[in-house]
Amino acid sequence: MTPRKRKSKKTSPEHLLATIVGVLDENKAENIVSIDLEGKSPLSDYMVVASGRSARQVQALADYIGRAVKDISKAPKVEGLTQGDWVLIDAGDVIVHLFRPEVREFYKVEAMWGLSTPEAPPAVSYA
Repeated sequence: MTPRKRKSKKTSPEHLLATIVGVLDENKAENIVSIDLEGKSPLSDYMVVASGRSARQVQALADYIGRAVKDISKAPKVEGLTQGDWVLIDAGDVIVHLFRPEVREFYKVEAMWGLSTPEAPPAVSYA
């Protein structure tokens, strides 16, 4: 008897990104931002940052993403799920940061990549 060949769950980074953003949008995440990390970071191709209205919603969003990613790729690594203030999901080609709004405003993850946060519009120069 020959061994069965396993199906590879490798998916493109773009498909993985679209799946994650779709799950977030479908489940009412707020201020969804995707950041293209090509040429900026060797860790991942994309980063997604989004907010949930409460710790419970942040935890639920992380669970929904985990299930969706597991269906098309390998199971992601998840950190911070028990608290629900800031959950980090490493899905390989896409890293996801889920925050409660006040925690997102405090850490300003988007600013580290040169983007303004949704709560703070970019500064305007009148010089």
